[in-house]
Amino acid sequence: MELKLINAQGQVSGSLQASDALFAREYNEALVHQLVTAFLANARSGNRAQLTRAEVKHSTKKPWRQKGTGRARSGMTSSPIWRSGGRAFPNKPDENFTQKVNRKMYRAGMAAILSQLVRDERLFVVEELTAATPKTKDFAAQVKGLGFEQVLFVTKQLDENVYLSSRNLPNVLVLEAQQADPYSLLKYKKVVLTKEAVAHLEEQWV
Repeated sequence: MELKLINAQGQVSGSLQASDALFAREYNEALVHQLVTAFLANARSGNRAQLTRAEVKHSTKKPWRQKGTGRARSGMTSSPIWRSGGRAFPNKPDENFTQKVNRKMYRAGMAAILSQLVRDERLFVVEELTAATPKTKDFAAQVKGLGFEQVLFVTKQLDENVYLSSRNLPNVLVLEAQQADPYSLLKYKKVVLTKEAVAHLEEQWV
């Protein structure tokens, strides 16, 4: 599989030979969906909490007498059917949202995503990604020169100047190859890999 190699102006200047197993795989929508769902579930902090009827702040006084009012019987305002009452089955911080994905499934899913990006002409390769100074304005101009508005850069090793320059750009994300995830690859309109990142991904997932 040949990947498009672009220059600093975003023009195609050549091609890079890459592994067919990683960049020419058939797209599996069900597998990709499972991969993204598991990734988002595993990213949840799991800190939501609700109160039971024993934990809510309430009075133990009976709201009204048992008989003669014409209303339904009620013992406490902490009842789950009351407003501000406790929850019958509350969410607790110890709830586990993690989903397991087998290693072979993960590799196949990532290969399917990268292959589809190539087919959709959303994936490109650059020689390297560097920044002379840690200035957001300069890096934003560099990204604009490529002609991309929303882009994900994947490098083998994250340069400190690139990180400092890109972290305040809302539509730009820079990741190391080992940190590339299915959600980010699908979220951004364009994905730009460095040559070293391509070699690292092939070594990691093929």
